Amino acid sequence: MLEPPDKSNGYERIAPIFISGRGQNHVGVGASVVAEWSQALPQGATVLDLGCGPGVPISETLIQRGFDVYGVDASPTMVAAFRTHFPATPVQCAAVEDSDFFGRSFDAVVAWGLFFLLAAEAQRRLITKVAAVLPRGGRMLFTAPSQACSWADAMTGQTSVSLGLNEYRKAIETSRMLLVGTQRDRGENHYYFVQKE
Repeated sequence: MLEPPDKSNGYERIAPIFISGRGQNHVGVGASVVAEWSQALPQGATVLDLGCGPGVPISETLIQRGFDVYGVDASPTMVAAFRTHFPATPVQCAAVEDSDFFGRSFDAVVAWGLFFLLAAEAQRRLITKVAAVLPRGGRMLFTAPSQACSWADAMTGQTSVSLGLNEYRKAIETSRMLLVGTQRDRGENHYYFVQKE
């Protein structure tokens, strides 16, 4: 019998290692950028965290700032850790592209360290899905290298793919959103700041 494909892109297999590293880092890389980005969101905004993992530090940062967070991750172990950390926060165990949460609307969507784990066309489709759940003025933040490239993920060994700045901009604009800024942090993570027209 064939094993079903791993929708977590290898992260279920290494979930305990990930959780004991980044998942325990309450002041982890990314948290300060997400906190600053969230200042532009309305008070009590609903935020979808795609590829939320155990929720630390990204969902945690947003919850602490008073936002109504929803998480989705394809790793059952990561989702269990998320539920332990944030029992009152809705979380779904599903591939982000298949999540039921795309049946509702959100003020903002964050995807830290996720996009490049997906195939190129899946990334483009996900941008379109995000645009569909955001209202006019809604915001999105995601990370991916600014150059078009592929590499073996350091933790899973699976292939990661960045479309690069120009292709991400095209996909964003095709979905009637605007790339309003980019930023690089001390960990060399490249952030894309997006707003719905």
